[in-house]
Amino acid sequence: MNRRSTLVLTLAAALLTGALPATAEEACPNPKDALGVSRIVEIDAKSGPLYGGFTKFDKEPRFLGPKEVVLTFDDGPLPKYTKPILEALDKYCTKATFFYVGTMAQAYPDMVKEVMARGHTMGTHTWSHPLNLRALSVERATDQIERGFAAVAMAAGQPIAPFFRFPGLSDSNPLLAHLQERGVAAFTVDVVSNDSYIGSPSRLVARTIAQVEHHNGGIVLFHDIKASTAAAIPTILAELKKRGFKVVHLRSKTNFEPLPALTAELEAKRLAAEAKKGNKQAAATDKKLVPFYAPIAVSTLEAKSEPEVTVLEPTAKERVHAGGTHATASQPVAAPAAVTDGAVATPAAAAPHSAKKQARKRHKNPDLDPTSLSGAIGGRW
Repeated sequence: MNRRSTLVLTLAAALLTGALPATAEEACPNPKDALGVSRIVEIDAKSGPLYGGFTKFDKEPRFLGPKEVVLTFDDGPLPKYTKPILEALDKYCTKATFFYVGTMAQAYPDMVKEVMARGHTMGTHTWSHPLNLRALSVERATDQIERGFAAVAMAAGQPIAPFFRFPGLSDSNPLLAHLQERGVAAFTVDVVSNDSYIGSPSRLVARTIAQVEHHNGGIVLFHDIKASTAAAIPTILAELKKRGFKVVHLRSKTNFEPLPALTAELEAKRLAAEAKKGNKQAAATDKKLVPFYAPIAVSTLEAKSEPEVTVLEPTAKERVHAGGTHATASQPVAAPAAVTDGAVATPAAAAPHSAKKQARKRHKNPDLDPTSLSGAIGGRW
């Protein structure tokens, strides 16, 4: 039997057991215990849809069935924690969606490339993770969004999905309108792991599984910059498998197109930073790091082993800009206006005394569920 025949039989066996390949080149190493990917949801983002339960704004219907989960990771990459999370996802032959911060992606471009090379979906999470995006002026907030997309796409060296998550889940109608104009899908969450507050891996496992059970699945929020998350993920995946949960993988029908002016600006800054290191140091660095624009063959699921694909093509919802102008999905958007160095963000209203007491209470007991969006805007999501 030749090598090709062996590979076909191995992939067929993996399909029968419900497991998908960890990469396009090799079959799942342990199909019996693997979660795999039960279904792919392909999203047409041109109408600017909003998915997930944790929002007060008009959103799309839940696309997940009972005991279906979407795994998501925010704030990265951070290699010492992202790497073991990727290894765990590969071990269980499953996929996730990563929402990366622009500055982090620029710091670790090789890690961004590796995440995508392993077949995961790449979205964004602003340029520098402001704690409350809607407290900024619309101009500064949209610059955060656009700059984040440009930075992550540049670090990836290839197109990324038009998928976005608000830091602290602090969405707003004007910013949702901007995403709609740019053809970007926004994702909130259904299940909060609270890994930003929980340092114990065993407590994080218990909390996450309890919440997944309570919500009967959903979009699950993790962070790949947390030691407790990296330590807990293998057990969480094993428990999901044990309890009969299925992983749904997100992918986009189209790619995001960064604003050319921002891409050029970031590239100029990158080249200037390299020049400061000196030719000798830059040459040594080039031998160790993957070049920004090196072509990487993105790992995809084998056509013969791809699970059921559900295509979502929602119609545009009514979103309103600041000032009362309406947004349309087809209207083009120009580059954000320049922000002067002296610009000051509009301050958020001071929290009343009772709200501060509740915030302190939640901080002392991280296993409590956030009761409103205010729980998300504490700066740790």
